[in-house]
Formats: sequence, structure tokens, C-alpha cells
Amino acid sequence: MIKNKNHYCIIMAGGAGVRFWPLSRDKHPKQFLDILGTGKTFIQQTFERFEKIVPKENILVVIGESHVNLVKKQLPEIADENILIEPVRRNTAPCIAYATYKLLVKNPDATVIVSPSDHLILDENTFAETIQKCILAAEYKKTLVTIGIKPTRPETGYGYIQINKKEGGKLGIFKVKTFTEKPNIEMAKVFVESGEFFWNSGIFVWTLDTIKKSFDAYLPDVSELLSAGADVYYTAKEKDFILNAYSECRAISIDFGIMEKAQNVDVVCADFGWSDLGTWGSLFLHKTKDESQNLIDAKTIFIENVKNSMIKVNPNKLVVIKDIDNYLIVDTDDVLLICPKTSDNDIKKLVDEALFKNRRYF
Repeated sequence: MIKNKNHYCIIMAGGAGVRFWPLSRDKHPKQFLDILGTGKTFIQQTFERFEKIVPKENILVVIGESHVNLVKKQLPEIADENILIEPVRRNTAPCIAYATYKLLVKNPDATVIVSPSDHLILDENTFAETIQKCILAAEYKKTLVTIGIKPTRPETGYGYIQINKKEGGKLGIFKVKTFTEKPNIEMAKVFVESGEFFWNSGIFVWTLDTIKKSFDAYLPDVSELLSAGADVYYTAKEKDFILNAYSECRAISIDFGIMEKAQNVDVVCADFGWSDLGTWGSLFLHKTKDESQNLIDAKTIFIENVKNSMIKVNPNKLVVIKDIDNYLIVDTDDVLLICPKTSDNDIKKLVDEALFKNRRYF
């Protein structure tokens, strides 16, 4: 594949990965872990995926300050100027705005892919082809482009995109009709049966000019704060500027702040074996199970009448388990988590309450 020097990728890697607690912790969140057992972490796989699409020197990573050393260790190819450090978490809109206004200084003609750092992509060739479609749409139609994933089940943990079948359709590119946040199971079933709804992948493609106009129109406060750094980006003053700008910046997602409001939004519908692997349950779906549909990661374990369960335990422990069905058990050096596997989407709330009382375990 011939790489275009005007094509860039922004990898968002500032998330906490709370739903994968207790394996994912604040100092070492899931994007820096090899949860799939491939020998590479999520962020390493993401970098390699986009290195095949854009020039390596055009890949930026946005992270929290406490994870700088992790990025440098796991991605030694990335130049320091391409590591954008958020002093505090402010959700995806400020993160994307920071990268946008910084890149505008370097290459205002850029087309940018924005991606989370921790997704599973099984068919990377189809993924690359899909990204190329997105780039063409973004450049020729001057639209904000996102990727919609053909749903395989009524998933309540994902957001959904409704396509407008009357507008578009060529090459699988449609006008977006609506965005819907995580639905209940009844609504998710309706969505899947309709054939008009696709999972929201959280992957975006646009030109810098298009997204800049969108920030100006829909998030002028964020735009004003981060566009003011034009004279300091790529200088020694950038760090202090971002510290001050982020202290004043509100936390808001790009979906809520721009995508749900903008009229020039297209979706490229695709199926390339995608999962955001946001929960233990989603990991369970994508890993090979034994004959009792158990996913077990343990060195010395004895089980009887255990079904449909996920068990990940400290390899130094003898583990004996009897008579459970559809459970999640995760054991680390200092934390033991036991809950019904169907409750994995509620782990964040449970963890927030537990960690509020004792932050040492986060």
C-alpha cells in the first residue's frame, strides 16, 4: 500500500479501562496489557495496524502523563513530539481537539484517522480497505466519517448508529440518521432486527479543515481554548499551555459534542471482526472455550460442575471451584473479583464504589 504523507492517525490511549479491573489498573490500564495472550499489548497491535495505512511518523498517541514511560517502552518508534500528554482526563472531544489544533500547525492539509487504542480487529485487510473508503469519503465529500459495524447480537454495551437508507449506499457509505447510546436489551433486539442500526465503532476519519469547522460550530469553548496554542505547539511552552487549557476545558465526548449534532456525518458500514473488548464478557465471546464453555486461565485448578464461566487466577495458587454457572472470577495478587458474568457491564459502578473507599486497589 502506497502511504500518503498527508494521512495521519491519532490513537486515543488515555482511558482507565475500569471494566477490566482488577487486571487493568490506573498505573497500567488495559491498553498496555496483553489480555488476549498474543505477545503484544492492545496499543502495540493498534500501532502496527495503522502503520500499514499511514506513514509511521504520522501516528500520534494521546495519553495521560503517568503513562508516558509505558508508551515509550511499548512504542519506541514514536517521536516525543507525537506523544500528546493530557494532564487530566477530559473525555474524547478535548483529546481530539488537542491533536487537531497541533496538527493544523504542522500540516493543515491532513486527513486524520482517530481510533481508540484497545479494539480487537480480526480481519485487518478488510479493515484497511474500510479505512480507505472512509478517507475517500472524508476528502471528497468533506464529511465527518465514522465506521458502523454490522451487529451480530443485540448488544447493550455498545452505542448504535442508524443509517438513512434513502441517502447514500454507494460503496456501503450512508448518511447517518441517528446516534443512540447503549440501549436496553429490548431496544437492542429491535435495532438488530431492523437492519438499519450498526454498532458505533468509535473510529472516525475527517480532514482537519472539516473537524476544525465542526469544533468552531458545536464546541466553540473547546475550540477557543485549544486553538490558542498555535504559537506554542511543537515548542517547549506546549506542556504549560496544555496544563492551563485542560484545567479550563470541560469533559465531553466527541459523539455528544459534535457527531450527534452535525449534519454532515457519513457512516461506512463494515464487518471486519470488530470488538471494543470493553468488558470481561466481550473478551469471553472472542476466546476459545473448553467443552463446558469455560474460559480458564490458571496453572493449577480443579473444577466440578462449572459451566459458561470465565476464570483467571493467580498462577501461584491452587484453585478449587464447584457448582457455578455463568460466573466471572478474576484473582490477582491483591484483589479477588467474583460476580455473575451477565453483570460485567455493571463492574464499573461496583468498582467505583469499592475504590471510593480504598483507592490503593486502583
